[in-house]
Amino acid sequence: MAAGLLIWQGLAMALPSRLFPGPLAVGERIWQLTASGQLLPDLAQTLFRVACGFIIAMLAGTALGLALGRSRMLDRLAAPWLVVGLNLPAIVLAIAIYIWLGLTEVALILAVVLNKLPLVATTLREGVRSLDPRYDELAVAHRLPALARLRVIVLPQLLPFLLAAARTGLALIWKIVLVFEVLGSDGGVGFRINVMFQFFDITGILAMTASFVAVVVAFDGFVLRPLDKRMDRWRPART
Repeated sequence: MAAGLLIWQGLAMALPSRLFPGPLAVGERIWQLTASGQLLPDLAQTLFRVACGFIIAMLAGTALGLALGRSRMLDRLAAPWLVVGLNLPAIVLAIAIYIWLGLTEVALILAVVLNKLPLVATTLREGVRSLDPRYDELAVAHRLPALARLRVIVLPQLLPFLLAAARTGLALIWKIVLVFEVLGSDGGVGFRINVMFQFFDITGILAMTASFVAVVVAFDGFVLRPLDKRMDRWRPART
């Protein structure tokens, strides 16, 4: 990371241009945006949209994936729609929903959820298919109730798939939310980047982007990675 910043700063000094600011200039602009009260409200609004879309998509996608993995009939009915959802361009879905529902918060979050839902459902469906049948036999032998079976047997085996869906889905949602905010919103990082683009303010665009990326990297390093290591102890050992 440090080497990349040094190379970037060196190139910016060797090729001075308003359209190629260095990390020092970008850092100074981040400070100016923070001091002026612009950065934090936009960042908070985007993170709220990301959190809403992520939570709803994970819950709905997990439930759908469990159902599809357990029922062959449901899987056959839903499989073509999952393929469509996985391959439908996010921009097309966003434009359609904005036309139907208007440039509202609900429309933006709904578009994010519908883009992420097929990915989560497909990942969890494959996870259910990979469940070890020996644990089911053990649950039947001990007459475990449904909730206990889900908590003790099913969820530990699905943890790798849940974390994979969370990581890939979260990486997708960050980008989708920014694109949707550029298309139409009343605030957020994407909205601010769109405004700066109209003034060819590349320093401001990089400053907003760097601030958002810093939050994403911090969340991955301080939340997802420790959670992954902690849950490693909960996963059942394969024999």
